[in-house]
Amino acid sequence: MKVIITGGAGYIGGTVSGLLAENGHNPVIFDNLSHGRRELLPPGVEFIQGDVADLEALEGIFRTAVQNHQPFDAVLHFAAYIEAGESMVHPEQFFRNNTAGTLSLLEAMLSCGPRRIVFSSTAAVYGEPESVPIHEEARLKPTNPYGESKLIVENMLAWFNRIHGFRYASLRYFNVAGAPEGPGGITRGEAHTPETHLIPQILDVAAGRRDVMRVFGNDYSTPDGTCVRDYIHVSDLADAHLLALNLLETRDRLIYNLGNGKGFSVKEVIESARRVTGNPIPVEFSPRRPGDPAVLVAGSQKAIDELGWRPRYSELDDILRTAWAWHRKLHSL
Repeated sequence: MKVIITGGAGYIGGTVSGLLAENGHNPVIFDNLSHGRRELLPPGVEFIQGDVADLEALEGIFRTAVQNHQPFDAVLHFAAYIEAGESMVHPEQFFRNNTAGTLSLLEAMLSCGPRRIVFSSTAAVYGEPESVPIHEEARLKPTNPYGESKLIVENMLAWFNRIHGFRYASLRYFNVAGAPEGPGGITRGEAHTPETHLIPQILDVAAGRRDVMRVFGNDYSTPDGTCVRDYIHVSDLADAHLLALNLLETRDRLIYNLGNGKGFSVKEVIESARRVTGNPIPVEFSPRRPGDPAVLVAGSQKAIDELGWRPRYSELDDILRTAWAWHRKLHSL
């Protein structure tokens, strides 16, 4: 299939782009490089610099492909702001980029593009869960604008499916981590500027690039008082995207949670990093951040049953091992 991948120069989008190319598909990456990096682009994959809010540019890409008798078969949509804490400070940026930007993409698809899309959603659409593990039928009540911006897109997709016949998959990620391992070793991994995600921050402390790991909240109703999250390896996540893309050949609406089904507290992640790196990681506790649920753990059985998905990295130490290998390579440690 010929697939356009928005945000394909990023951590997850680049991993999925590489997997598509390895499996004989023709990915075309569309990214404004605000968070993506050229060095994360898979070799040999076409790259177009642009923004999903640019309706005219997207229509031009889709129209040219049709005129050249090489139309796109699908869209994989990763381009989004993802920092939940930042969304509690600047919600307008998240609704403009994540929600309004996606509407521009959908309008371009409606005009002259494909009618099949795999959407990068999030566990944040659930907010504070009523029960754990969280299943796809659970109440949707985000506690931050980031989750709300993604939920609005899910609702738009449902209407585009009903009215315009769009086929779509909404993949609700939990915490993505690790680095893909391949014949050439580890060539990409997680890195943000500024870095806001837990595991890279912890590894920065292990590497001596930060003095201390700041943990937000140790008074949650969890066994050790810190937040509990479900961590999924980026390669397992990429596998699920390819499976969902293929299933949209015969299904028109898919919604799946993607996680490993295990919950690990912030303290447990820090202990895993100490084991993997062999380095001490000093910790400093700070007050809770607004909008952070206490526990988010996936119920992913639906994806396992319907997609035939089989996560390969179920142990936290294995996920941290690949993340640490990338971290050392990235920072020449």
